[in-house]
Amino acid sequence: MDRRLALVTGASAGIGAAMARILASHGYDLALTARRGDRLEKLADELNLRFAAETLTIVADLAEPQAPAQILDHLAAHGRDVDVLVNNAGYSTPGTYAATDWTAHETFLRVMLQAPAELAHRVLPGMLARRFGRIVNVASLAGLIPGAAGHTLYGPSKAFLVRFSQGLHLETVGKGVHVTALCPGFTFSEFHDVNGQRERVNEAVPPWMWMGADEVAAAGYEAMEANRPICVPGAPNKAIAALAHALPDDWALALTAQHGGKFRKA
Repeated sequence: MDRRLALVTGASAGIGAAMARILASHGYDLALTARRGDRLEKLADELNLRFAAETLTIVADLAEPQAPAQILDHLAAHGRDVDVLVNNAGYSTPGTYAATDWTAHETFLRVMLQAPAELAHRVLPGMLARRFGRIVNVASLAGLIPGAAGHTLYGPSKAFLVRFSQGLHLETVGKGVHVTALCPGFTFSEFHDVNGQRERVNEAVPPWMWMGADEVAAAGYEAMEANRPICVPGAPNKAIAALAHALPDDWALALTAQHGGKFRKA
């Protein structure tokens, strides 16, 4: 195949769909995976019409342990290797840690930690052999600041993706493979609709803190090509990340707790 292939997880909406569009605009074919097949097919038709991209759609739930292998087996059956991996699929689990059933936590960890790590592990050898590859792990500003009460595993899972990306970046320097952790802040997408926090978030977060999914994807693509291990899009988010890094831990934690309280008000 003359065109390289990009695999995007969670591609049915938000940052995932925006990343698929920008990759297609730069000449990539796309493999799109998510749970909502109708959304994937609609996006696939758009990418083919606008960019003449060959697009494969794979309905899969990364909460299923066998999903990563099945996705890549499907692509192999079509004679395609993954040249770009965008680990974008994700969500948050509202509520406190003790009040949430362990099964929900276990599923969350499988989607947010195990699946992206496994997909990267499966595609990386081929990238190294071909001396070309790109891995973008969509993390979050939440992975760069202290943890907050509620959504207890979300920040730690994103912190894992940041450190994981940094380690892979160092392992692949000079080998044709670029690894980036994309760390957006509040982004216009369906994320807060899915977790039921839309109204509270809209009340608590000022308009200037929001970014569009297209803006975030463009920043992520640029960082990926520049081989920057961490990308924090948007000046306000950069300032927050820098402040969290500079402040003593107890001060930063107190600020996080104060701000986080706005989301827990009834």
